Amino acid sequence: MPQSHAGTHHLITGCRRARFALALIATLAAGLSTGPLRAEPTAAGDWIGTWTASPQEVWEPDFFAPVAIPRSLRNQTLRQVARVSVGGSRVRVVLSNEYGSQPLVIGSAHVALAGTGVAIQAGSDRALTFGGQETVTVPPGAPVISDPVDLAVASLGSLAVSLFLPEITPTTTWHNEGVQTGYISGEGNFAGEAEFKPAQTVLSRIFLREIMVEPEPGTRAVVTFGDSITDGATSTPDANHRWPDFLAERLVNAGAKVAVLNEGISGARVLRDRMGDNALARFERDVLSHAHADTVVLMKGINDIGWPETILVPKGEAAPTAQDVIAGYKQLIARAHAHDMRILGATLTPFEDTFHGNPLYGYYSEAKEAKRQAVNDWIRTSGAFDGVIDFDAVARDPANPKHIRAEFDSGDHLHPQDTGYKAMAESVDLGLLGVK
Repeated sequence: MPQSHAGTHHLITGCRRARFALALIATLAAGLSTGPLRAEPTAAGDWIGTWTASPQEVWEPDFFAPVAIPRSLRNQTLRQVARVSVGGSRVRVVLSNEYGSQPLVIGSAHVALAGTGVAIQAGSDRALTFGGQETVTVPPGAPVISDPVDLAVASLGSLAVSLFLPEITPTTTWHNEGVQTGYISGEGNFAGEAEFKPAQTVLSRIFLREIMVEPEPGTRAVVTFGDSITDGATSTPDANHRWPDFLAERLVNAGAKVAVLNEGISGARVLRDRMGDNALARFERDVLSHAHADTVVLMKGINDIGWPETILVPKGEAAPTAQDVIAGYKQLIARAHAHDMRILGATLTPFEDTFHGNPLYGYYSEAKEAKRQAVNDWIRTSGAFDGVIDFDAVARDPANPKHIRAEFDSGDHLHPQDTGYKAMAESVDLGLLGVK
């Protein structure tokens, strides 16, 4: 980043992590509990998150992975589509400038029922306001939540959120693995237009943090907290075929009033930053802060194991042991229980021959496989989690348990493709989520 912004950036990062530390102290001071669930289901007039995308900081140019979004926008409209989990009669939108080093100016914002491609459904457009104003300036490091608008959206329905950015706007807060087409206009404000001709498309989220609804009373939420496999990497774009998407469909079909909030970040790790903040740093923001969320599913750790000895990590970065990863899990379990929140452990799926033939080869080794087995054994047998979801058992090849099943393999030997994600979601015992 430019030198003039570096001091501001480090101040913002330091303040954010200081808030996390204070929250942790308060949490642990409250004492641990595995008793009743923390979250009360919604009552009339309550709000609940129905869709989320965890904010990330745009990484430095020396990192291996490309940044496939414009580094800045100016006098342009950004339209992003998101499928909700539970529906509601009114809608609010949350935007984030968490990693910005300067104010984010939103000249106009709209929400509508999504149509086909960039189009919205006729008659559904609603202008968003923020404290009664059509424009809003979001300070560095802050989110902003819109005023409510009357717009009925069905469970598993799709919304289009349009933002007009009048000034030079660095795209410093994003979510890399959107797996959903976003549309960027040429010059002009098209936020309220039924359709416009995109000048560019992206598969990432930019500034869009959360969609909330006023749902039926009794609705609650579960959070899926993980890495690229939770984020839906290698699933079909625009198809909503991440495993949390398939889980949301199962819950709707079962008649359960349960929102599914996907807080996966591709490349994320339990113990270190780089493609998103580490799990311990972002747990407060991405899990504990969600209203009416009573359960979190944790599937994370394969990048802690696989990244060392590849070009993904800086030279000299020490590789964590299996016990290091488990120690991170114990911290997350303690913090969840201190908030009377249930936490389910999901086993790490097979990864033999991951990235074979490309520059990231070395992600897998027999020594790393031994770490995965040790971590999975602890998840299954320690009794520390409130329940276990054995995704490893679902995904592994019966003839070679170190390798993902061929019919589930996206081709990189790490990430499932659509049928694999569906099988993972179908394997979840809904009883673990409090659904009878």
